[in-house]
Amino acid sequence: MFVLFLVVFIDLVGFGIVIPLLPFFGEHFQASPDVVTLLLATYSITQLISAPILGRLSDRYGRRPVLLLSLLGSIVSYVWLGFAESLMMLFIARAFNGFMAGNIATAFAYITDITTPENRAKGMGVIGAAFGLGFIMGPAIGGILAGSDPANANFQLPALCAAVLSAIAFVIALVKLKESLSDEIREKIAALGPRNHWKSFFETLTRPRLGLLVMLSFGCIFVFAGMETTFAMWTRREFNWGPEQNGYLFAFLGVISAVIQGGLIGRLSKKFGEGKLVVFGTLCLGLGLGLIPFCETTVMLAGATMILAIGFALSTPSLNSLISLEAAETERGAVMGATRSAVTLARVLGPISAGVLFAQMGRDMPYFAGMGIMLVITVIAFAKLGSSRAPKAVEATE
Repeated sequence: MFVLFLVVFIDLVGFGIVIPLLPFFGEHFQASPDVVTLLLATYSITQLISAPILGRLSDRYGRRPVLLLSLLGSIVSYVWLGFAESLMMLFIARAFNGFMAGNIATAFAYITDITTPENRAKGMGVIGAAFGLGFIMGPAIGGILAGSDPANANFQLPALCAAVLSAIAFVIALVKLKESLSDEIREKIAALGPRNHWKSFFETLTRPRLGLLVMLSFGCIFVFAGMETTFAMWTRREFNWGPEQNGYLFAFLGVISAVIQGGLIGRLSKKFGEGKLVVFGTLCLGLGLGLIPFCETTVMLAGATMILAIGFALSTPSLNSLISLEAAETERGAVMGATRSAVTLARVLGPISAGVLFAQMGRDMPYFAGMGIMLVITVIAFAKLGSSRAPKAVEATE
């Protein structure tokens, strides 16, 4: 598990490096706020297409080859991004990066292979901690390399640094990462015969409890992605911040996420159950979003985003744990890939919706709308999951 943690961590540092950079990169090419959020959503659009395909491929050929392929794709895309000389090149580079981004869904499937139902939430928390730590270092590094002046940011250096980090992750995975999918399970999957990737995706969503869990994940990611993609533009207008200041704040959020998902989520899930963590997490996520427009100082903004980060760090690994336990051992890669496609769709629609609200109704509206959505999600989670704990894992289907 440590090797997988290291690979995901290094890769997410590279991903995090470009987070505070992209909104300013888009505005550098005279893009409007709604076009900037569309740029950020492009990554998720192509990831939506590739995730269920790569998930099924990881079931058939193993997790390791898919992880290696996605890391190679990341290297190429970051180099492409660094040398982009037009808005169109920027869009194409992000689209290719998203299409090759199968490492996250595959990493989740890898965790389901090597953990038991009892410690599944803890395993998901380990990957969540890699996310959190990646976002501690990544945005801070990207912000420092790009600079604090939004009008004269260095866009090439952070992108090339991200490419180097993905190359390091690739080498570590190539040398150290072992295949987690046993020959026995792979034979069972092969015996089921070929399956249509998108049919598998829709079958996943039509299973009642699994569909509910995916819907809740969709809602959380929808509002968080809307915040994530408009936040730099909001702080530029409110505080005249550049990439460096935004990088530090995203790093602060990463610290909170890493502490909760890396050290607390396992114990909290055993004590309270994943269902209650989802309820509390979604409530905090909505509250944090609603407080952002009222922040007039950096301290106030740090407090609001801290509440938001706590909510996201509690709800997402808990939902991933519950989802994974609804999947049989022969379909885990497909289910996690389909789930990833659903939440990736949220990363498409969330930024686009937030960008339109930002451009047409003012910079505060995405956060008020996100708060309203999360209140609805919290009520649904309380009604359906409030007293639930993780179920026993689903048996393999014949």
